[in-house]
Amino acid sequence: MGMEGGEEKSGPQNGEGEGVPPTSSIFRYNSPLVQVCLIGLVCFCCPGMFNALSGMGGGGQVDPTAANNANTALYAAFAVFGVLGGGIYNVLGPHLTLFAGCSTYVLYAGSFLYYNHHHNQTFAIIAGALLGVGAGLLWACQGAIMTSYPLPARKGTYISIFWSIFNLGGVIGGLIPFILNYNRNQTKPAPVNDGTYIAFMCFMSVGTILSLTILPASKVVRDDGSRATNLKYSRVSTEAWEILKLFRNWKMLLIVPAAWASNFFYSYQFNNVNGVMFNVRTKGLNNVFYWGAQMIGSVAIGSILDFSFKSRRMRGYVGISIVAILGTAIWGGGLANQLNYSRNRLPKLLDFKSSGVDYAGPFVLYFSYGLLDAMFQSMVYWVIGALANDTQTLSRYNGFYKGVQSAGAAVAWQVDTRKVPLLSQLIVNWSLTAISYPLLIVLVILAVKDSDETHQVMPTSTRSRQVRRSQRISNQSRRHESGVPMT
Repeated sequence: MGMEGGEEKSGPQNGEGEGVPPTSSIFRYNSPLVQVCLIGLVCFCCPGMFNALSGMGGGGQVDPTAANNANTALYAAFAVFGVLGGGIYNVLGPHLTLFAGCSTYVLYAGSFLYYNHHHNQTFAIIAGALLGVGAGLLWACQGAIMTSYPLPARKGTYISIFWSIFNLGGVIGGLIPFILNYNRNQTKPAPVNDGTYIAFMCFMSVGTILSLTILPASKVVRDDGSRATNLKYSRVSTEAWEILKLFRNWKMLLIVPAAWASNFFYSYQFNNVNGVMFNVRTKGLNNVFYWGAQMIGSVAIGSILDFSFKSRRMRGYVGISIVAILGTAIWGGGLANQLNYSRNRLPKLLDFKSSGVDYAGPFVLYFSYGLLDAMFQSMVYWVIGALANDTQTLSRYNGFYKGVQSAGAAVAWQVDTRKVPLLSQLIVNWSLTAISYPLLIVLVILAVKDSDETHQVMPTSTRSRQVRRSQRISNQSRRHESGVPMT
C-alpha cells in the first residue's frame, strides 16, 4: 500500500527537490489543463454514456422498475464508496483507482443488454451495486484532480472545461439511441435496441483504457512551476481517521443539503419528464440537448466564479445568487408543466417532428433542467475547491460530497419505484435545492478567503533568481567537496 510521506519542500520543485522554473506551455502532458482534459475524456466515455443511458428513462426500458432497483443498489453502494473513495485514491493513486472504477460501467451497460432478452433484473441490480463501488472511486479521483491540479484562481475555469467535455459524452450518447432507433415504431412505448447498449459498452471500454493516462498529482506541474501537491500517498489508517473526521467537519455539514439535492432530481427528470412525455427517438434527441445545456451552464457559471469580480467571496455570492434565481424560475416552469399530468393521467407521447408546438414547451423545460444541473453542481464544486488546495484534502472533501449525493440519489430512485405522486416529487426536489443556497452563502462567508493563503505564487523574476541561487549554492558545494577552491 502507500506510505505516509512527510512534506516535500515547499514551492516549485522538480522530482529531485530542486526549483522548477515557470513553464510556458499549457499543453504539456503533465500540465493541469491536459490532465483535466484527460479526466474529462474518461468521464465522457464512462459516466457520460451512463448519463445518456439513464436519461432515456428506465435505462432505455419501457418499465423503469429494473432500472430503478439497479440505480438504488448503485447509489447505495456509491454512498459508501463515495465517502471512502477519497481515502482509497490517496492510498492507491489515480491509475488503479480509475481503472477499477471505469471497468464497472461496461458491466452495467451489459446488464441491460442481457435484460433486453431475459427480463431478469437480478443481473442489473448486481451490476448496479458494483457500479456504485466503481463510481465512488472514479468520482472521488475526478473531484481531486479537477479541484486541486489547477491554480486556485482558475478552478472555476477548469471545472467548466471538465464539465463541458464530460457532458459532451451525454450529447454523443444521446445521439446513439436517437440514430439507432429513429425508424422504429414511434406510436407506442418500446425499449431501445441491442445496438444501443453495445455502442455504450464500446465507449465505456475506451474510457477504461484512457484512465491509465492520468498522472498522479506529484507529477503534475502548474504553469507557475509549482506542483499540484506536496504530499505523498498516505496510510490506510490515516485515511480512515481523516474520513471519520469529515462527519464532524462543519464545512462538510453545510454542504450536505446541496450534496443530497444534486442528484435527487434525476429520477424525476429522467423517468417522469423525459421518460413519460416523449417517444423513443425523441427521448434520445432530448438527451442531446439536456447534456448540451450542461456544457453551456458549466461554462457560464465557471466564468462568473473565476472572472466576474476581483474578490473571490464576491464571486461566490454572485454565482450562488444567479443559480438560486435561475433555479427558482426553472422549477416554477416545471411546476406549471407538472400540473398538466400525473401518474394516473399520463400525457400523449410527443414526437419532435409531428407534435409541433406541443413539443416546444416540454423540450425547453427539459433543456433548462440540464442547464440548471450543471450550474448547480459546478457551483458546489467551486465552493469545495475554494476550501483547500492540496489533493489529499480535496479528494476527501469530494468523496464526502459524492457519498452524500449518492445517498440522496438512492432514496430518490426508490421514491419513484414506490410510485410517489409526481407533483410531490417535484416539490421535494425544488425545496431541497432552495434550502442549499443560503447554507452555501454562509459557507462562503465563513470559510472562503479572498486571498489564497495556501498557495502564494511568487513573481517570475523572484522565482528565477531563487532557482539560480540554489544552483550556485549546489555547484559551490560540489566544488568544495572535490577540493576545488571556491572564489
